[in-house]
Amino acid sequence: MKENSIDVDVLCVGHACYDLVFSVQKHPESDEKVFADDLVSSGGGPAANAAIAVSRLGLNAAFAGYLGNDLYGEMHLQEFINHQVGTQLIARGNAPTPLSTVLVKPDGKRALVNYKGSTKALLEDDIDFSIIKAKVILLDGHEPYISYKLVELARKLKIPTVLDAGSLHEGTEKLMDKVDYLVASEKFACQVAGDVDSALAVLATKSPAVVITLGEKGLIWQRGDQLGGVPAISINADICDTTGAGDAFHGAFAAAVAKNMSWSDVLSYSSVAGTLCCTKVGARTGLPSKVEHNKVFLSL
Repeated sequence: MKENSIDVDVLCVGHACYDLVFSVQKHPESDEKVFADDLVSSGGGPAANAAIAVSRLGLNAAFAGYLGNDLYGEMHLQEFINHQVGTQLIARGNAPTPLSTVLVKPDGKRALVNYKGSTKALLEDDIDFSIIKAKVILLDGHEPYISYKLVELARKLKIPTVLDAGSLHEGTEKLMDKVDYLVASEKFACQVAGDVDSALAVLATKSPAVVITLGEKGLIWQRGDQLGGVPAISINADICDTTGAGDAFHGAFAAAVAKNMSWSDVLSYSSVAGTLCCTKVGARTGLPSKVEHNKVFLSL
């Protein structure tokens, strides 16, 4: 690291997009038009949302990834600035900022369409990571080339790494055996091994600590020879949108590791963030503040 490097608690590396989240009564069938009851628009993307989640929880975060020189890129960049997320490692270009349209039903279930256009993954040397010093690095696998090089550097510097494995693709497949914490969705687990119990055993051979999130069923985990589960957090609020719940969980997980919490507290701390995110429409609007989070977490 350079002498004048910038210290952050969590560096989040990966995908940034812009989200248009429509509240609908039902997901449309073929050739059917539906009308939205509400619209929430904001920046999105797993690693990008995680960075803001970390900041809202009171820690220092930075994001590394791509934003286009377009309207959506400018609006997303301003959101990072407004949430005090470090933007020094954001690459800009003329390819479009990826755009996501999300349709959310009253029960919180969602459908998503993502558009990337001509936007390609960043190349290995497109970002200079030497200007940032982090306690923890969170990767979502969507920027594989910069991530492969970064995990090697992190291992040399003994910086803990966390993989947000939302789905099985080139990035998550190549990173899952190179990180200290593999935090996978139920979808990823089933893609790897068909069912979550089999997947836990398989993934435990890849990473020293594995968590598989199961939505309303909580989570299961294995850490070395120990394994267990955590039920879903119960709160006095309605679940209205699951968009961003995984991102909130991963951001809080990385924050908890940066805070050197015990393993049980890491899991509870993350679960509270993921659950609270489901009580509001939109990923960014659902990310809990430190006060909101502590009110639930400290009562457990």
